[in-house]
Amino acid sequence: MKFNQIRNATVRIAYAGKKFLVDPMLAGKGAYPGFAGTVNSQQSNPTVGLPVSLDEILDVDAVIVTHIHPDHWDDAAKTLLPKDIMLFVQNKKDAGAMQAAGFRNIRVLEDRTVFDGITLIKTTGQHGRGKVLQDFGEILGEVCGVVFQHPEEKTLYLAGDTVWYEGVADNLKQYKPDIIVLNSGDAKVLPDEPIIMGKEDVYEVYRAAPHATIIASHMEALNHSTLSRKDLREFLREKGMTHRVLVPDDGESYSF
Repeated sequence: MKFNQIRNATVRIAYAGKKFLVDPMLAGKGAYPGFAGTVNSQQSNPTVGLPVSLDEILDVDAVIVTHIHPDHWDDAAKTLLPKDIMLFVQNKKDAGAMQAAGFRNIRVLEDRTVFDGITLIKTTGQHGRGKVLQDFGEILGEVCGVVFQHPEEKTLYLAGDTVWYEGVADNLKQYKPDIIVLNSGDAKVLPDEPIIMGKEDVYEVYRAAPHATIIASHMEALNHSTLSRKDLREFLREKGMTHRVLVPDDGESYSF
C-alpha cells in the first residue's frame, strides 16, 4: 500500500495493484471564493497550489468521491477526469450529479463492493455535531468513509468528512483497520462550530485504535481550516502520539 497526500482531502492510494484518486479538488490556488458562513471566508480557495503535476494525479484506475462538496469534487475535476473513468460514489443522488456532468462509468458503493479483488466498504460519517447539524444539516448533507480490504494488504479506513462520534468508534471496532486516514483540519462554520476532526478528535481515534497508524489529511488548504500542521504536531508531541500519528505535507507519501 502507498498513500500519497496531494492537497486538502485529495489523496492517491495504491492498493493491491490498483491506484485510486480520492476526493479530487484539482483547481489552481485561489480559483474559488471562500465558503460563505465559515471562518475566514474572505480567503479564496484552495489556499495553496497542487504539489505535483496533474498528469501524475490523474494516473489512476478509479476515483472515489466520498461526497460532492466542492472541496472534494470541484469543477476542475469534472473537466480534467476522463468521462469513462471508474467513479465510486456514496449514493444515487451523487451518481445522478456525476451523470449530469457527463461521466459514464459510475458505481454506487454498497455495504461491500468488490473492484478487481479489492473490497470497498462504505462507512458512516457525521459532518458536525449538535446545533451545527440542526442549522446546516441540509447543506452539510450525507457523507461517507471507505474501508479498503484485500488478503495481501493491510486494512485501510478512510474516515471522510466526519467528527469523532459513535459511528467512527463502531467502524474501528468492526473493521480493526491497520491504517486510518482522518480529515483533521478542524474546519469550522460560524461562529465556532467544527464540521470535521480537530486534534481532540484525532486523540479519541488514537485511543480507540491502539494498534493503528493514523494519517492526518485535509489540512491547510481551505479558508475554514483552523488547525495547522504545526499545531497538530505540537499536540502530538505533548501527548506522546508521534510514533503512530503521521502529519504529511502536501506531496508527501508513505508506504505500508
